[in-house]
Amino acid sequence: MDRGGCQMSGGGGGGGGGGGAIDQHGMITLEDLESFSEDQLSDSGNGSLEEEGETMEAEDGSDRLLHYWQEVARGHQVEVSADMAEPIQQLSSDNQGRSQREHIPFTLLLRKEKCGEQLYEKRHYEKGHWACITMREDTYEQSICYGFMRIMRYICQQNSLGDYLGMTLPIVTIVRTDENHSVISQDVTVAYYLPIEHQAQPPQPYDGEIVIEVWPAATVYTRGFTGPTNEVTIINQINTMAELLDSPGVCVNNSFIVAGYTNPAHSNRENEIWFLERR
Repeated sequence: MDRGGCQMSGGGGGGGGGGGAIDQHGMITLEDLESFSEDQLSDSGNGSLEEEGETMEAEDGSDRLLHYWQEVARGHQVEVSADMAEPIQQLSSDNQGRSQREHIPFTLLLRKEKCGEQLYEKRHYEKGHWACITMREDTYEQSICYGFMRIMRYICQQNSLGDYLGMTLPIVTIVRTDENHSVISQDVTVAYYLPIEHQAQPPQPYDGEIVIEVWPAATVYTRGFTGPTNEVTIINQINTMAELLDSPGVCVNNSFIVAGYTNPAHSNRENEIWFLERR
C-alpha cells in the first residue's frame, strides 16, 4: 500500500475523498466512523460523545462499543478489527477531561460577501505538522474510513508517547480531480493536524504508512457548505467555488481540500471546500 505525501501546496500524495454521509450504496465514511456512538447509541439522538462513551463503559465497556461498530460497519462493506476497541472507546469518552477539540489556527485575510451572504473567505495557515495516510482500497468510501481508523490508532496510543494525543478540527481530505473537475481520484489521503502541544516534537506513529509531514504555510480560499460530503457534492462545491473566485487561475486547479467539522449527528453538517493559492 502506497503512502504518498499530502502537502497543502498540492504536491505529493494521491488525493480524493471527503469524510461524509452514507451514500446510496450504503458505504460508511469517515464522519460516520467517528460518530457512531453519538449518532446511534442514544435513544434521544442528542447525547454527546462523552456521555455516550461513559454510558457504554458503565454497561459493558469497550467490547460493546466495538461490537456495535462492527455490526454497523459490516453492512457497509467495512471490517472493524478487534484492535480498534481502545481507539473507539477513547474517542467516545472524555479521556480524563481531554476531549475538547482544538481548531487549526489561521489568520483571516478577506471575507467576500454579496447581499449579506458570505461567498468565501481567504485565510492564511502557518506551516505545521500533519499526520497523513494515503489509501487505495477498492472503493473511494472504503479508503476514507480505513484511513481514518488508522489515524485513530495513532491518535489513541499507537505513537511514540504511548498516550492519547487529542483531536483537532477539521479532519481534512486531499482531493485530486481530472482537468474538467468532473472525476475525483480514487486515491484518498486523510490528514490530521497535530495539536499545538505536539507541534514542536510530533509523536512518531507505529504505523509505517502514516507519514508526519511539515506542510508549508499556505493561503487558501474557503467556502462553507452543509450536508453530506460525497463525490457529487464535492464536485459541485469545487465548480461553485471556481465560479465565485474573481481569478480562479491563482489557485491550484487539480488539488483541493475537503474539511469536515461535524458529524452526522448534526442535522446540518459543517464542511468547507478549500482552494490552495499557487505559490
